[in-house]
Amino acid sequence: MIKKRVLTCVLILGFIAGTTPAYAKSPKPTLAQIQAAKDAENAKRVAANTAAAKLAQANQTLRQLTSAADAARARYVRAQQQLAVAITISKAAALHANMTAAAVSTAHKTIGKLATNAYIMGGGLTDIEPLLSSNGPQDLVDRLSILSTLGAHNSTALDRYKSAEIVAAGAKREADAAKAAQQAATNEVASAKKAADDAKAAQQTEVNKLQKVQDELMREFASAKKVRVTLEQQRQLALLEEANAKKAAQTPGQKSIWDDRGFKGRASFISTLAQRTAAVAYAKKQVLARKPYVWGAQGPNSYDCSGLVYAAYKSAGLVWPYWSRLNAALYSVSTMHVKLTALLPGDLLFYSYDGTVGNIHHVGIYAGDGMMWEANSTRYGLLYSSIYSVKGMMPFGGRV
Repeated sequence: MIKKRVLTCVLILGFIAGTTPAYAKSPKPTLAQIQAAKDAENAKRVAANTAAAKLAQANQTLRQLTSAADAARARYVRAQQQLAVAITISKAAALHANMTAAAVSTAHKTIGKLATNAYIMGGGLTDIEPLLSSNGPQDLVDRLSILSTLGAHNSTALDRYKSAEIVAAGAKREADAAKAAQQAATNEVASAKKAADDAKAAQQTEVNKLQKVQDELMREFASAKKVRVTLEQQRQLALLEEANAKKAAQTPGQKSIWDDRGFKGRASFISTLAQRTAAVAYAKKQVLARKPYVWGAQGPNSYDCSGLVYAAYKSAGLVWPYWSRLNAALYSVSTMHVKLTALLPGDLLFYSYDGTVGNIHHVGIYAGDGMMWEANSTRYGLLYSSIYSVKGMMPFGGRV
């Protein structure tokens, strides 16, 4: 029996010596590195803000050009409508001109008959010869003084001829002028529309280019910010690890491990290496975030010891019915027991008031190198500490 106890003590001392806490396992960036990262982040922020201002101005110009282009299109549509009306009027005027031209022709024939009758009745052609030999309607109109020699009937015929010709010519001139004016307006508005559309397209190209530049700058800014935050977190974690590890190394009673009384847990474990690694990473993140200890809490804003264990493995993919919220004592009987010399990161550590399973009051997650992640107490919160910093450690770990 004495030899057995001596051997046990030797094994425990050998384990303690082989698991001396390693300080500052996380990289510890210098303050100069963090300041350089902040400067780089600020430079990217300024560049991104400048690009955003240019983009805002370009978008404002684009809106103005869009409005101008829309107005040009509206004017173009109105001009097209007005042109359609003018064309209709021009056609009507042309029809009217044709009708009056026919009336002129009829009047001209009437004058010819009058001349024939005058000859038959013994008159001469001297008076009406200028009419019959005129060079067109306008020349005829210029010689209307002769009408007085042809009698009342003849005068009436030639008056109609004159009126018809004047009305027809005026209608045609008005229609032609309206059509020409509308065509000119249409051409001008079409040109304005093309100019507005071209300007809008050019501005859109500029906006797209600026947007691409800003997007790239925002990505660079986000990357610079991530670098800065990562460096700050790494330094913060390294300082926390150093402080807690040194504190744990100076804690009395580190060798206070209960004798193995043969307590048994499950015959097998349900977690994978990837899940255990993920659970450790989750617990580390909560400690780094300085989450508080609240009895009965299981995250995400606060935890107690078993609540941190439950949340860590739940985040790693273990769910009901294979994984549920238990207290520290029940976790000790629902996990597979492993020797302290065989602990792997992710295994659970248990602490009892008297070495019995029923009085297990605390549980932590093994981090490796003799350290653990734990929700310690309302006073200390969540810690990265030595596995010996809590008195009454059970002589086994629990593999989930």
